[in-house]
Amino acid sequence: MLHSLKNTWFFNIRGDVLAGLVVALALIPEAIAFSIIAGVDPKVGLYASFCIAVVIAFVGGRPGMISAATGAMALVMVTLVKEHGLQYLLAATLLTGVLQIGAGYLKLGSLMRFVSRSVVTGFVNALAILIFMAQLPELTNVTWHVYAMTTAGLGIIYLFPYVPKIGKLIPSPLVCILSMTAVAMYLGLDIRTVGDMGELPDTLPIFLWPEVPLNLETLAIIFPYAAALAVVGLLESMMTATIVDDLTDTSSDKNRECKGQGVANIASGLLGGMAGCAMIGQSVINVKSGGRGRLSCLVAGSVLLLMVVFLSDWVSQIPMAALVAVMIMVSIGTFSWDSLRNLKSFPLSTNIVMLATVAVTVYTHNLAYGVFVGVLLAAMFFANKIGHFLYVDSEVDNDGSLRTYRVVGQVFFSSADKFTAAFDFKEALDKVVIDLSRAHFWDITAVAALDKVVLKLRREGTEVEVLGLNQASATIVDRFGVHDKPDAVDSLMDH
Repeated sequence: MLHSLKNTWFFNIRGDVLAGLVVALALIPEAIAFSIIAGVDPKVGLYASFCIAVVIAFVGGRPGMISAATGAMALVMVTLVKEHGLQYLLAATLLTGVLQIGAGYLKLGSLMRFVSRSVVTGFVNALAILIFMAQLPELTNVTWHVYAMTTAGLGIIYLFPYVPKIGKLIPSPLVCILSMTAVAMYLGLDIRTVGDMGELPDTLPIFLWPEVPLNLETLAIIFPYAAALAVVGLLESMMTATIVDDLTDTSSDKNRECKGQGVANIASGLLGGMAGCAMIGQSVINVKSGGRGRLSCLVAGSVLLLMVVFLSDWVSQIPMAALVAVMIMVSIGTFSWDSLRNLKSFPLSTNIVMLATVAVTVYTHNLAYGVFVGVLLAAMFFANKIGHFLYVDSEVDNDGSLRTYRVVGQVFFSSADKFTAAFDFKEALDKVVIDLSRAHFWDITAVAALDKVVLKLRREGTEVEVLGLNQASATIVDRFGVHDKPDAVDSLMDH
């Protein structure tokens, strides 16, 4: 027990605490902005970020990953809040948690193995672009002071790590936020601050049960939104976990993360917060700042609540320019620059999948759509590629009465027509042998193709022998095939 606690909580105390402080400061404007997007009071997003971060630290499956209120989830909530109000959003948040816990027990987190590397790269690049685009309003129609502060903040972030002795001890984003805040307050600069984004809460969250009727009508209203929130939340969380796995060279429990996200969202809904999920921007900040364990997420959530409730006067003075600098650093660090260099060397299909994922995600601002399109294209390209790995050759015996067809490769829906086209049905033969010892039949389309070949040959008066089926292929052929059943020729039309 103690060994487990040390390995997950206390193996990197200084790094986790300092990284948690940086993340807490970066979470404040994000949570307020996402609340505004969803059409709710800023405290709804702030309470959600605190609650989800603290709970996921204990129950999540990916140490070092930050979860809180997110923009992707906020976009799904807009219509629900506008048409039915906050109470229905809280009810939908609770149902979202229940659905995510169910997904965890159904082991749906394992479906991440079907997401190709090109889709993950496209997802990462799209998020980097969206993070950068989200900072542009803070850099538009502003005074030169904002540009100066942002530039200075970037200079601190990238140069401070090279300062002897202390450069590696303190995360440079934390130094950026603190120093830029001190400069802005000392010079009395008239620039946008965190306090300008919305009123910070001055009380701790309290237990709230949604004030909605407990009936089927309520369920019909909230279920479509809860299902969408659950899917978007798990998708973003699983993708973020994969990215953090790569950044830290460690593995994570995706199914436990599904359950953890569900528990965290239920807790958020009961404390008056909106649904949330993993945040790639804050997760990258955490990792880049030295956070690796569960302690960093706990510190981030706890410090966030303490700051907005008890230190709101100070927190409200943080210039947005400093946080913009941090988020630009995240955008630059998140983007996979190797993907641009590899465009010439990688296969065209891989590049198309990556670019399509980026384009759809950036255009729709919906991560689920982008990943869905990427996975669909990757599957189509894979099926097409594997379909080409089918070869059928044949030879006839000396007296011209027996022809043997040898099939090599994978027979499924993509290659079934190619398999059928390899046979000459008009050739006058006494017998045809179809050797399938080096082939594999995957689906009912392949079985139907085999039935078609055998039955058409028999209809021409040719004896047909099928041999060499491996056990898996034989099982599906025996179950769904008709060529070896009574009245097989009559069954061809129905098949």
